[in-house]
Amino acid sequence: MIDVNALRKGVTFELDGELYKVLDYSHNKPGRGNATIRTKLLNLKTGANIERTFQSGDRVQDIRLDHHQVTFLYRDGNLYYFMDTETYEQPALSADALGETAQFLREGQEAKLTFYQELPIDIELPAAVELKIVAAEPGVKGDTATGASKIATCETGLQVQVPLFVNIGDSIKVSTGTGEYITRA
Repeated sequence: MIDVNALRKGVTFELDGELYKVLDYSHNKPGRGNATIRTKLLNLKTGANIERTFQSGDRVQDIRLDHHQVTFLYRDGNLYYFMDTETYEQPALSADALGETAQFLREGQEAKLTFYQELPIDIELPAAVELKIVAAEPGVKGDTATGASKIATCETGLQVQVPLFVNIGDSIKVSTGTGEYITRA
């Protein structure tokens, strides 16, 4: 068991028979009484987001997770297939389990897959990924006093605000945390 005061972003735990991952948390200490910990949680089975408030002193069940380095292979309908780089097994994750992360996956992408009782439940990508631009409006110079931007579509379908000098065929680095353009690759 772990105390709810130890919950931080990214921590996975079991509550009421379900697995949850902490997406966001805040610790509030009023003048009197117990502190409250407000959390935004992702149900790793259903993909649903919930908000839950805990009282200081509450406890949740910690779990043992295994992590494996994997390479993204391909997508087949609602399933995304990966290959474990050590055992060559090919676990699959559903689009619901991946959520927004699916927009950053391209074939050959390295990642860290999290397992709970031999079942894949979550994925952790690097801080930035390199994606190729497949569609972008032409950049028009003109009435701009500061850096202008346009919307570009990447090979995975992700749409990103990029500077005017980025063209179709260019590779860019995108932050997996915010989904924002970092630099040209």
